[in-house]
Amino acid sequence: MTPGQGNLLLQAQESLVAANLLAQGGHHGFAASRAYYTMFYVAEAFLMGKDLSFSKHSAVHAAFGEHFAKTGLVPREFHRYLIRAMEVRHAGDYQGPRTVSAEEAAEQIARAEKFIELAARMIGPVPEAEPKNF
Repeated sequence: MTPGQGNLLLQAQESLVAANLLAQGGHHGFAASRAYYTMFYVAEAFLMGKDLSFSKHSAVHAAFGEHFAKTGLVPREFHRYLIRAMEVRHAGDYQGPRTVSAEEAAEQIARAEKFIELAARMIGPVPEAEPKNF
């Protein structure tokens, strides 16, 4: 695992923690958004392992599908999870409050957890966070 991948996996883990906290507080749209970012950061970490990086979310989705799902390196459903999570994120972020149900947020969080587990198996465990001095 490169330092960059480690940073992305740590960011993904922190995003997952935030998703769970937001869901517990009833903020389902924001929870789904954080779950999406968990998946997105993991996808970026996978791509970084092939020296690939992109500035657009759509490019990350396409490259993750092409280099990992299509080739069978990861199960194809992970690509579908990423795409669906983006759709739910857009609903929560742009269609107003209460557009994402508790059930939908919980499903996105469960899928985000699967992304973290996949990364731990294929890239390495999420590094420990270092204390921050502000």
